[in-house]
Amino acid sequence: MEVLDAAQRLERAGHDVIHLEVGEPDFPTPGPIVEAARAALDDAGLGYTPALGLPPLREAIAGHYRDAFGVDVDPARVVVTPGSSAALLLAMGMYADAGDRVLMADPTYPCNRHFATFVGGVPGLVPTGAETGYQLTRALLEDAWTPDVSAVIVASPSNPTGTCVDAGEVRAIAELCRQRGAALIVDEIYQGLVYGRDPETALAVAPDAVVISSFSKYFQMTGWRLGWMVVPEDAVRDVEKLAQNLYICAPTPAQHAALAAFAPGTLAILEERRGILAQRRDVLLDALPSTGFRVRVRPDGAFYVYCDVSGVCDDSFALAHRLLHEAHVALTPGRDFGFNRPGEHVRIAYTQDIPRLREACARIRAALA
Repeated sequence: MEVLDAAQRLERAGHDVIHLEVGEPDFPTPGPIVEAARAALDDAGLGYTPALGLPPLREAIAGHYRDAFGVDVDPARVVVTPGSSAALLLAMGMYADAGDRVLMADPTYPCNRHFATFVGGVPGLVPTGAETGYQLTRALLEDAWTPDVSAVIVASPSNPTGTCVDAGEVRAIAELCRQRGAALIVDEIYQGLVYGRDPETALAVAPDAVVISSFSKYFQMTGWRLGWMVVPEDAVRDVEKLAQNLYICAPTPAQHAALAAFAPGTLAILEERRGILAQRRDVLLDALPSTGFRVRVRPDGAFYVYCDVSGVCDDSFALAHRLLHEAHVALTPGRDFGFNRPGEHVRIAYTQDIPRLREACARIRAALA
């Protein structure tokens, strides 16, 4: 966010900044979703909904798991939340007491460790590298396990790396958590945004996992602040009580709008845009080597490339500052995502069209020449 703030100051001063720093789709929310919101403003009651969400939306989400993944999910286990951030916070409130360790990959989405700390837990950062796709494995978790571990967070596809965890590894991790009495929380916020492979859900191999998802990324509803989670049956009532006390319910207009998210016309729009993102990824991966940035693992999801910049600098924060002010290209330095060699990495979000991505790489090449 510091990079974004500096980039916006440069724009106000008249500079053309290419934004590759913020994890937000550049596509507008699909028209059918917007139209559903307009209709709701005219016709639907916009008071509080049940804390767990509108029943028709919970049923639609359960239907999505059936139609897209062949997985039967009881709508009673679906909890609609104000963004996936609220879902992650609820999960931490459920499974991390004061002093409990929550294991997660390093690098990872920074708020995961902050949510753990917020409820009194201790984030247990497990260094990961290119050899595992920057992802946790059962072997890594076994090495890092201590008696105070109460939960494990896995992200697939991952922010910042864009890599996925194979179903077999998810199953092995779930077995380990089951054996040791810990909760498995799977961040599927970028589910649907995968390339060269079919989207998957951990629920297919770990039905007792807590799965977090979102309308922000694949469905392109970032500002609507709507997400969901699927929880084990015996956790529903406790999650409901937490939700009632923390935020009452998710935004009502956004819930009505999201009823159109799974309609065939909406999904056709989203799939077309997924194809565009795949093209952008491929163009960026072809162009990056000429800048001196190295991509050690080909990302297969989300809209991020995690780059090793050790060949051009030893301080990615300073590099991001330099490229912003000299080349007017905004990148996210590795320090955002943890403590595992952050000075050697930057994250690039390919949330710009292909000409802008090529222009960004040309500017980086010129600045580092």
